[in-house]
Amino acid sequence: MHINAKKKMLRDPWLLTGGILFFFFATASIFGSAICPHDPSAMEFTPLSSPCAVHPLGVNDCGQDIFAGLICAVRNTVLFGLTCAAVSLCIGVLIGLTAGWFGGIIDMLFMRLADVLLAVPAIMVLILISALFQPPPLTLAVILALLIWPTISKAIRAQTLIVRESPHVRAAVQMGAGNSYIIFRHLLPELFPLYLIGFSGKCRMAMFMEASLAFMGLIDPGRKSLGMMIHYALKYYYLDIWWNWLLPPVLCLSLLIMTVTFIVISLEKMLDPRLRENFGESSA
Repeated sequence: MHINAKKKMLRDPWLLTGGILFFFFATASIFGSAICPHDPSAMEFTPLSSPCAVHPLGVNDCGQDIFAGLICAVRNTVLFGLTCAAVSLCIGVLIGLTAGWFGGIIDMLFMRLADVLLAVPAIMVLILISALFQPPPLTLAVILALLIWPTISKAIRAQTLIVRESPHVRAAVQMGAGNSYIIFRHLLPELFPLYLIGFSGKCRMAMFMEASLAFMGLIDPGRKSLGMMIHYALKYYYLDIWWNWLLPPVLCLSLLIMTVTFIVISLEKMLDPRLRENFGESSA
């Protein structure tokens, strides 16, 4: 029985949970200054003050409001993840479509390059670059994107090989349509579901790596980051600050990764033909 796609989405607990969490973090990131009027970089409060009405999460060892720093850290982590995911998606889609459509030597060269990058541990490369050159965080996001696009490109290439044999594409070729026309008017729109899944997966990976680098002190210490907050809070583990300084960034990072994970699971269930039937039955 046909089930309306909108109803299936509204009934999916994974998507509902991910959507609610996404709305929460988006609101905090966009309207953070209105939620907490304190400057996250201002060192004007009593260090290690306990939570109160003015400072809901207290003050850190530098005299900075923890809640304001948390909101700024969430915004920076999300921006890092979105930048990395967008760049890796563009590269992966471009290479995957090109390799799948043209084939031959172009396909072989791109896929061998992808195989090489898949064998390179991206986190180790980022650690090395961060330690030696200390580039800005967004530069690190682009570098990470240049290392993690192969999985997207391989998925796009595999689907391109299938779509290129479809009747409407073959008809376009017989009618004399050029390569660019077929790629941008036929192949690119039809593979859209893969873009959502690829983008979400890379965003999740990038946010975790950004937090890891910040925790190790390899990102500008003046930049607010969830990993950096965890790093500094651990220095005062012997004080009773675990719930107001250490727990919030740990919880936010976990929820950010869970948000993207839930959305990815839901998208796969809706867009993957092998799972779509089960998705419809579970939503009925």
